[in-house]
Amino acid sequence: MAKCPAQSEIIDCTRCGRLVAYREQVAREKVRRFRDSEYWGRPVPSLGALNSRLLVVGLAPAAHGGNRTGRVFTGDRSGDWLYRALHRFGFANQPSSTHRDDGLKLIDSYVTAAVHCAPPDNKPLPAEFENCRSYLVDELERLKRIRVVVPLGLIAFKAYFGARKQLGWSNPSPMPPFGHREASDLSDGVTVISSYHPSQQNTQTGKLTEAMFDDVFRQARRILDSN
Repeated sequence: MAKCPAQSEIIDCTRCGRLVAYREQVAREKVRRFRDSEYWGRPVPSLGALNSRLLVVGLAPAAHGGNRTGRVFTGDRSGDWLYRALHRFGFANQPSSTHRDDGLKLIDSYVTAAVHCAPPDNKPLPAEFENCRSYLVDELERLKRIRVVVPLGLIAFKAYFGARKQLGWSNPSPMPPFGHREASDLSDGVTVISSYHPSQQNTQTGKLTEAMFDDVFRQARRILDSN
């Protein structure tokens, strides 16, 4: 259950001045509902073991979610959706993730993000994606047993394939379309199953339902169980 050595580098990263200033400002000023909380206020590391077969790629931590709790997809509505689904299909030991010491353990799954700092308006700049890509590239090199990748949203989808390209790995040509539950079998034995991001914008409008989200992880479980 070895952890990725790059996580200490992620936590100490100061590459993006705009993101450093924003994450620290949010941690100082807080919001009323979390005014008694001690905010993490740093880059949020990935979660999981390097021998995992499922990789989930998100966009970036939420200002009052991961940036507050210090754990990816923890402390916000998106994380509630993700960990419920992971638990339902045997990829987590419990259905909730509220803080770093709540006992959550991932099972055969690894969760990371295209950008590890909370960005203003949830919108990282192109240069910030570029600055953070080396961490995803490093993780892909170390995650040698991955068989299913679930990018949450188009940006995570592009980030994953961009990292593969930087590594010199073979990508499909033309690139597969992004769409919810669109699955692509890659030449190296990895299956990419796209999913809409469980953002409040998507879940509150009904663009993404829990049944739709479950379908993605049900498919991932089916593939892994068949190998």
